[in-house]
Amino acid sequence: MRGSELATQPALFDAAIHARRWAERYCAGAAPADVLHDAADAAWLAMLEELSAVAGDDLGHARERVQRHAADIGTGFRIIGEEAERPWPVSPVPLLIEADDWATIERGVVQRAGLLETILADLYGPATLVARGHVPATVVTGSPYYLRPLVGLPPPGGHHLHFVAFDLGRGPSGEWRVLADHLRAPVGAGYALENRLAVSRTLGGLQNRLNVRRHAPFFAAFRAGLAASCHRADPRIGLLTPGRYNPSYAEQAHLARYLGFLLVEGDDLAALEDRLYVRTIGGLKRIDALWRRLDPRLLDPLAFDSHSRIGVPGLIDSWAQGNVVLANAPGAGVLESRAFGAFLPQLSTRLTGADLILPNIATWWCGQPAEAAHVAAELDTLLLSSAFGARTLGLPRDAQVAGTDLTRDERAALLDDMTRRPQDYVGQEVVRLSTMPVVIGDALEPRPFTLRVFAARDADGRWQVMPGGFARIGEHPDPRAAVLGEGTWSADVCVHGPDPVAPVSLLPATDSVHVRRNPGTLPSRVADNFFWLGRYLERGEALLAVIRVMLGNSIDADAGAALGAPTVGRLVGEIVNAGAAPHPDTLRRADLTQMARTAMEAPGDEWQSVAAINAHARRIAAGSRDRLSADMFRLLDAPFPTHRGMLDRAGSLQRRYAAIAGLSAEHMGRTAAWRFHDLGRRVERAMAVTRAARAFGMAGASLDDLSTLLDLGNSQISYRQRYLTGIARVPVVDLTLLDPGNPRALAFQVEAIRDHLARLPVLDDDGMAEAQQMEATALHALVSTAQATTLDADLLYEVERRLARVSEAIARRYFLQGAEPLRASGLTLA
Repeated sequence: MRGSELATQPALFDAAIHARRWAERYCAGAAPADVLHDAADAAWLAMLEELSAVAGDDLGHARERVQRHAADIGTGFRIIGEEAERPWPVSPVPLLIEADDWATIERGVVQRAGLLETILADLYGPATLVARGHVPATVVTGSPYYLRPLVGLPPPGGHHLHFVAFDLGRGPSGEWRVLADHLRAPVGAGYALENRLAVSRTLGGLQNRLNVRRHAPFFAAFRAGLAASCHRADPRIGLLTPGRYNPSYAEQAHLARYLGFLLVEGDDLAALEDRLYVRTIGGLKRIDALWRRLDPRLLDPLAFDSHSRIGVPGLIDSWAQGNVVLANAPGAGVLESRAFGAFLPQLSTRLTGADLILPNIATWWCGQPAEAAHVAAELDTLLLSSAFGARTLGLPRDAQVAGTDLTRDERAALLDDMTRRPQDYVGQEVVRLSTMPVVIGDALEPRPFTLRVFAARDADGRWQVMPGGFARIGEHPDPRAAVLGEGTWSADVCVHGPDPVAPVSLLPATDSVHVRRNPGTLPSRVADNFFWLGRYLERGEALLAVIRVMLGNSIDADAGAALGAPTVGRLVGEIVNAGAAPHPDTLRRADLTQMARTAMEAPGDEWQSVAAINAHARRIAAGSRDRLSADMFRLLDAPFPTHRGMLDRAGSLQRRYAAIAGLSAEHMGRTAAWRFHDLGRRVERAMAVTRAARAFGMAGASLDDLSTLLDLGNSQISYRQRYLTGIARVPVVDLTLLDPGNPRALAFQVEAIRDHLARLPVLDDDGMAEAQQMEATALHALVSTAQATTLDADLLYEVERRLARVSEAIARRYFLQGAEPLRASGLTLA
């Protein structure tokens, strides 16, 4: 054996020892129903060896490492009612499923998806299942997701279902059963992808060592299947999101970016002459398909809920005419109700001639007398639930509760309401789940889990199943339930087998894609977000600069440490005029420090402080998360500094602003999105330097004033390198305002604004300038012909007024305007 091979033996030997010891300790305390209870399973031992190779004997380190990778990917979720996102809780220990066992799950998922499609086609078509008594009409019409206006309308592409998910539970004897169907807007495929990415980065050798099947072919098949349902050969597909406050918005942004879909909200879309369009900076562009994550009842206020503010008026007309594919079709959620689960076994036998490969948990719908009597008699052994998901009088605490957990009064109230409205209730068997290992502290402990699996149609209309999905791990050892929430974990699910797996990527073959340098469609809302993200970042940086100078952070040792009272008063006026803080009682150091603290940290409902401006920027960025790098979003989402000293906090913020500016300057492609971001920066910076020059650079300005102007314009070093004879007003004004070579000067900003607007798309092809371009040209002429010797406050007021007009013209032309006519002059339809 060679020396290099000998050198690797101790590490491998240690990993094997750690893995065996972990498995033995774990199995000694786990129940026989646990997936790792058989310590001789070579796959589990191989996985634990990979874990030990990363973390040694420290399982806590492995958990921290995989969480760090998840954070780097940008994985997060939000609990309803909370504004801040939580980090996605992924376990370093994946769930392993052998290929032969998975084959049974795969067949069961394909069978179930096909059965549900057949039932939906009947319910919204001839309705023979109801007419012949196979399904009670109440089970259909009782669901809030049965959409009567869609009866008789065949879905475009011929399918109601394109993407489905099922929650599975593994019983004590290893059998799998379906706990829930997810058909409206299945959540979690993005989390399964992110779990795989995080675990793969942590356990790099596991993929090849166990021949783990990959997710990329599944997503490629889904994308191809959705495209095949559209009329056009090169369709435009969007992911319709409810917006950034949706609990799974981070997942939606990740999926849109991964699949190459446009992430759109209802306001981005417009229906015109039975076609659907996205409002972009280049006019209206045709949308052929939407993977929707929006409640179907909110999709179209003209068809369903007239109070919906996030839907698209006329969308259902476009769908009914076959001009836009919706995945999944509205109304599919009627089959999600627990009541319907009571009839699926019989419907499978009747419609397919076979029993369900993956059986339901036993369910009794109380809308039938015999079943209601059975539930009442066996109340202590069952799980009581709302039949259609709505809150019921008999279940005041939750929509689902174990009979044994009811108090005497709650039991009486339940039975009383079941007598009045039995159709509102179902009873289900209490499911006991298998357990799997999860890292708790520095040890492996068993926890119950459920498995969410996903299926999607491919280009031929066949169902493809994602090999794995993700596991949801319960917080407590109680094997009766596993729910996602505070304190719970998720895990990657690895399907492994003896056959090697080709390294397939979602990216197509290198020679099969037509090269393009057009980055694609930019929705108007996204352009708006990027523009104002730039403005708020510059606004916060400009305010911070005033605060720092006021506190004496100038590099000029003579002027910065002790500015004269008139200059300090003007700095105070800049802060007050910005609405960042009230005027202090005096100009003493203590009062100025308190003012600076307010201007930096006050809540946004009181003052427009730096913290409030940063919060605005963070919210705007969250609305375009799919187009921002993880590093950019992490900087924007970072907590406010807590350094002890005011200047230390200000310095930390300044470095953060500089890092964000560096990322946008050096890491963002020169796309239209970047141009709008930079436009916002240039407009805001031009306004800031104009106001600063009016305050500190006019005739009669003192040396303190002029030094302050150089500080605010970040031009102290440039001035000292250029002028060796000291500070004078005219050269200071020329450098900070009129020098086109100074990247902080007004002239530089105006030139950049004109250049950006010349390069952005126009609606007409007649070669004539549009309004925003004419405003920018007029502004450029005003600034480029100005002279420092004659520049006065009136001219600067005119410059600021013209900057505001440029900003308004940009908004009118490119951003969403609620009342704008869809047939505006020159509107492009493509």
